[in-house]
Amino acid sequence: MAHQMHAFHMVNPSPWPLTGAVAALLMTSGLAMWFHFANTMIMYLGFTVLLLTMFQWWRDIVREATFQGHHTLIVQQGLRYGMILFITSEVFFFLGFFWAFYRASLAPLCELGESWPPTGILPLNPFEVPLLNTAVLLASGVTVTWAHHSIMNHNRKETTQALTLTIILGLYFTLLQAMEYYEAPFAIADGVYGSTFFVATGFHGLHVLIGSTFLIICLLRQVMYHFTSEHHFGFEAAAWYWHFVDVVWLFLYVSIYWWGS
Repeated sequence: MAHQMHAFHMVNPSPWPLTGAVAALLMTSGLAMWFHFANTMIMYLGFTVLLLTMFQWWRDIVREATFQGHHTLIVQQGLRYGMILFITSEVFFFLGFFWAFYRASLAPLCELGESWPPTGILPLNPFEVPLLNTAVLLASGVTVTWAHHSIMNHNRKETTQALTLTIILGLYFTLLQAMEYYEAPFAIADGVYGSTFFVATGFHGLHVLIGSTFLIICLLRQVMYHFTSEHHFGFEAAAWYWHFVDVVWLFLYVSIYWWGS
């Protein structure tokens, strides 16, 4: 950084975008092979390449941010804009699912019995596991905010405790949702109700897993003294993402579980 006349980060050539694309191709092809031919070899190969890419790409970014000093204030501002645009794109991603749900539920066709839920569908009770999941995610939003304030106040012990609690709550949410799927009285093949329910809640569950991974990496970095009160955008981005996941769940709960039942 001492030999350049600007504060921007000129990224060095990296093989990891290419290996990430190869991993995505192998995983999607492997999923198709698994669904149609019960062969999981290509999917596991793609997953292995993905894990290796994640480890090495994230290692390089941590090195650039923490040890090489490339993430200046201007670079961090660009990263913030990038994260905001990414979350905005995710909002529109879920908007499509809500559009499909409300289009089907507000004007149910005669094939659905002109009622919602459709004739023959027994919906889940919104005041059982879904309500517990709502409480779990809201509590995780509190703990991740606690962790953020602890980082800014130089309190390492509370930051570690709050991050650990958030991760535990996120994994507990995933476990509860898996049990709910296993015991659900309908399947994804049960018409528009099953497809909108499982696609919307399933993609949200995937985002919870991604957010949990994000927070686990942040916890490891916190343990290794990578964060300071002024330099912790990696955690800040994870907290933004986690709050987004919380808000989407509130809309899912009110729309699909409560109103839709």
